Amino acid sequence: MSNFEQFHLDFYQSNYTIEDQEEACNSYDSDKNLCDSRKSQTEKQRAGGAYVPADMLPSPQRYTGQILQPVYSPDTPSQLGYTDGFDEEPPLLEELGVNFEHIWQKTLTVLNPMKPADGSIMNETDLTGPMVFCLALGATLLMAGKVHFGYVYGMSAIGCLAMHALLNLMSTSGVSHGCVASVLGYCLLPMVILSSSAVVFSLQGIPGTVLALFIIGWCSLSASKIFTSALAMEGQQLLIAYPCALLYGLFALLTVF
Repeated sequence: MSNFEQFHLDFYQSNYTIEDQEEACNSYDSDKNLCDSRKSQTEKQRAGGAYVPADMLPSPQRYTGQILQPVYSPDTPSQLGYTDGFDEEPPLLEELGVNFEHIWQKTLTVLNPMKPADGSIMNETDLTGPMVFCLALGATLLMAGKVHFGYVYGMSAIGCLAMHALLNLMSTSGVSHGCVASVLGYCLLPMVILSSSAVVFSLQGIPGTVLALFIIGWCSLSASKIFTSALAMEGQQLLIAYPCALLYGLFALLTVF
């Protein structure tokens, strides 16, 4: 063996030579293509650089599943808590802030003035019920021959601003415009009953006056009860009920006359 081949063996630290490969191919009469592939692989190793032992090469991963049944990996998105779909999204009405359970509870609280109010539910900016009740009040007035939609919404807006300023002066925590509009709008429900009565019979008389006073007291008592529970203003219900009675008295005058 020449000196060049001896240097070549010492450099790559290998006992396997091309001559041994050729002898193995000739001795066992192996396939010609297999020998050519081994020769080309040896040339690639010679051109690529240092020799890499076989135990350092990455072992191929074996497929342990069955045909058409892939192996379930723990790193899949479903295991990591990610779901691609609309199953985990909240309903559209909940995203818009429409909660029918809270609307029903507020309506029952207004209809029953003696029932204690839940301050956590009442201190919300829910305007779904107030808009419906204002529209119902205007519709019943229209059925009685009175087109007063502008008056209803105008007095509602002015009354909300005045009550907001008054409650911020009286309470220590403060109140938002949405909460004031929500409470005053829900307490407008008894006034819808009064306007519905005006469709059946005339309220310009003693029975109509008595009924109007009763409805005004009902609305103001419900509103003052809700405000005191939501804003923690114990002992000030009568002070809040007076301006509420003035506001609902305007709606009663609009309904009777």
